[in-house]
Amino acid sequence: MMDKKTIQQEVDERTNLTGTNKFELLLFRLGGDPSGDRSELFGINVFKVREIVAMPAVTAIAGSIPHMMGVVNIRGQIIPVIDLPSVVGCTPKTGLNIMLVTEFARTAQAFAVEAVEDIVRLDWNQVLPAETSVANGMVTSIARLDTDIDSNRLVQVLDVETILRKISPADVPDVNLKSVGEAVILKPGTVILAADDSMVARTLIEQGLESMGLPFIMTKTGKEAWEKLLQISNTAAAEGKTAQDKVALVLTDLEMPEMDGFTLTRNIKQDSRFSGIPVVIHSSLTGSANEAHVRSVGADGYVAKFAADELAAVLRQVLTK
Repeated sequence: MMDKKTIQQEVDERTNLTGTNKFELLLFRLGGDPSGDRSELFGINVFKVREIVAMPAVTAIAGSIPHMMGVVNIRGQIIPVIDLPSVVGCTPKTGLNIMLVTEFARTAQAFAVEAVEDIVRLDWNQVLPAETSVANGMVTSIARLDTDIDSNRLVQVLDVETILRKISPADVPDVNLKSVGEAVILKPGTVILAADDSMVARTLIEQGLESMGLPFIMTKTGKEAWEKLLQISNTAAAEGKTAQDKVALVLTDLEMPEMDGFTLTRNIKQDSRFSGIPVVIHSSLTGSANEAHVRSVGADGYVAKFAADELAAVLRQVLTK
C-alpha cells in the first residue's frame, strides 16, 4: 500500500500538470457489440477517480432504475453502482470485472466496467470536442493517444455528468427562482462569457444565468472562449472601447478539449487587455488541491457544480465587487 507521502506527491504532480495544459486520462474498456467484438477505448480524467477495485458483491435495491446495479459499502459509505456498458450500449465479453469509484460534483458513485487498460498523460490539444449528437451527448470529446494528428488511436471521453442525469433525472427543478434571488444588473452592453464542454452543464448554466437576468455567450471549449474574447477585443478596439466594456465576467469549466480552464484563466489574467475581467471557475473537480491551483492562476471565484443558488451567490459577489 502507498504511504501518505507518496499519494500526496502523486496528487501534487497531477495538479501541477494543469499549469501546462496537460492532464491524465484513465483508459478502460466496456465491451463491444452484442457478440463482444470491436471493443473500443473509453476514458475519464484521473482526478475524478477515487479508487479502482475488483468488482465486489453488489446489493440489489428493490425498484432500482434502469442501469443501476445496486449499492456497495466502501469503508462505511454506501455508494450506488452503475452498469456503464449497459448505459452506452456495449456488451462485456468477460463480464463486469472492475469498479471505478468516482467523486465529483459533491457526490460519490461507482461505475462497473469490463477492464482497465492504462493511465496516459495527454495535452488538452490532443483532445477534440465531439459533436453533440455523438453517443446522445454522452461523449464530450475524442482524445488522440498519439501526437500525430492523423493517428487513429482514439479514446472516447465520457461525459459522466450527462450519463448520471440521463440515468437519474432531477426530481426537482435545477433552478429555483426564489433561491437564486433578484436579477443582477450588468453594465450596459456587457455579457457573461461562459465555457463548458458538457451538454448538460451548458443547459444548467444557461438556465441559471437566464434566471439571474444575465445576458451571456456560451462556448464549448476553453479555446473557443479565448478566440471569442480576442474577437470581442478587436471589435471593441474598433469602436474605441475595451474588452471590459463588452465582457463583465468569464465563467469557465476546468476540463475542456483543446484548452482547459486553468490555461484559459491564466491567458486572461496575464494579458493586459483582459486582466481586469473577473474569472469564476465552475467545476465538478473539487478538492483542496484544485481549489488552491484555481487561486494560483488568478481566478476571482470558484464554485462546485451544480447548485444554481451557489453559482448565483458567487457570481453576484464577484460582479458587485
